[in-house]
Amino acid sequence: MIITPSIVLSLFLSAAIAQDPPVPDVAEVEIASATAPELLPDLNSVTEHEITVDGKVLRYQATAGTLPLFDESTGDVEARIFFVSYERLEPEPSSSLAQGAPEKWVAADPTTRPVTFCFNGGPGSSSVWLHLGAWGPKRVAMGDAGALLPPPWQLVDNDTTLLDRTDLVFIDPVTTGFSRAAEGVDDGDYHGLEKDGRAVAEFIRLWTTRNGRWPSPKFIAGESYGTTRAAWLADELQDRQGMFLNGVILISSVLDFSTVRFGRNNLLPDVLYLPTYAATGWYHGKVDRERFPTVESVVDAAEIFAIERYLPALAAGTSISEGDQAAVVSGLSRLTGLDPVFIEQRNLRLSGGAVQKELLRDDRVTVGRLDSRFTGRDADAGGTRTEFDPSYAAIQGPYTATLNDYVRRELGYSSDIPYEILTGRVRPWDYSRYENRYVDVAGRLRAAMVQNPDLRVFNAAGYYDMATPHFAADWVINHLELEPDFQDHVTRTYYPAGHMMYVHDESREALDRDLEAFYDATLRR
Repeated sequence: MIITPSIVLSLFLSAAIAQDPPVPDVAEVEIASATAPELLPDLNSVTEHEITVDGKVLRYQATAGTLPLFDESTGDVEARIFFVSYERLEPEPSSSLAQGAPEKWVAADPTTRPVTFCFNGGPGSSSVWLHLGAWGPKRVAMGDAGALLPPPWQLVDNDTTLLDRTDLVFIDPVTTGFSRAAEGVDDGDYHGLEKDGRAVAEFIRLWTTRNGRWPSPKFIAGESYGTTRAAWLADELQDRQGMFLNGVILISSVLDFSTVRFGRNNLLPDVLYLPTYAATGWYHGKVDRERFPTVESVVDAAEIFAIERYLPALAAGTSISEGDQAAVVSGLSRLTGLDPVFIEQRNLRLSGGAVQKELLRDDRVTVGRLDSRFTGRDADAGGTRTEFDPSYAAIQGPYTATLNDYVRRELGYSSDIPYEILTGRVRPWDYSRYENRYVDVAGRLRAAMVQNPDLRVFNAAGYYDMATPHFAADWVINHLELEPDFQDHVTRTYYPAGHMMYVHDESREALDRDLEAFYDATLRR
């Protein structure tokens, strides 16, 4: 690794973010212009590094720092958004260097080099998961389900980083990571679908402007609630900022909340979760593997059963005949491994939490929500609710420890405030625009797509995701009402892992191949 840190020193305007002194080996200090006080808050650390990807040395510049959001009418800073960006460096053409001068490395041509803005969801999540799990130049080595490594954990070079295809900007929305509202500003001003979306849109606009990247191909990438944000942003950036994107990447997407919110009068989640229950039962040996030799085979069968048999049965309610009910109970049990008595007692309604608790109850074990391959043990094995999500417990420690070390030791950014990995401080989250109805941003994504025919969408899903199941995402995509010539503008991929499919090495590598193909195809047009 090559490290040549330079620090951009700024004047603090907010006590919300306290900074440690610069590291001793600072090579260069620049003072921003006093004519623009809103630009003078924090210490932004710029360092250079290199890794080897596919046998080739990849050199890059990392910037860790904050960008201010300010009130245009007063010029007052209202919040600071923390980010980490990675920009690939290339040798300057030799013709521009004097004979015998050392090789100089410069940023790639912005007119051809893409940039991708990345964020996770929550709401209340920092971007640490995509940053140190999927696409950054470093990733957490933590093992996987059934083979987790003990603390302390290490970061390793990420051989599946997207930096070989695109520059990357990882964004922590206000109140997550090191991002905070300014002193005297209500945090709630940023806690809501539109409030958060406009803040992230303004960050993207400002970062793009300051870094001269308006000519660059642009992508946004979100995970989980981050896909809700991404769909909203695609339309917002286009409509209000005039920024037309090349691509939107959705990891474990949720665009229409009616597909994942269980309720007495909402049948959709019961139906759309079924293939995930089937995959989970298959993984844990509760489904006949002679009949269904692969996870894909049981998922395919469950998808057909869900639409052709399960949905009509639920729609019939108590008017269903005894024979039809018995057949549906038998089919559900065969596909999921759940006890027929359990299914019948619940009147065919299978909510995610109940399945997590019930599937392995005889073993006194629960299955994970984010990734049902993971298992845990509750104190009350006979209870009806899980006490914790074993899949989140498995990743929380490794990602928290490595991020806090990495950002300070390798990226040279210091702050005494806690880095909020996943916080509940953003609640209540404002969905008031959708009062008395389910949140649904699918229409905004469709609007962006049809108004920008060059926009392409990539949707990735894991078979073991019990938070945002893959079949729910398929339902939403299938109901976008896209004309036939637009339907191939959406690429769908599936992986034998969970919500964060990149914690599974095989899926992480497959996701990388699929995304490289997506970038190549999108940028070739």
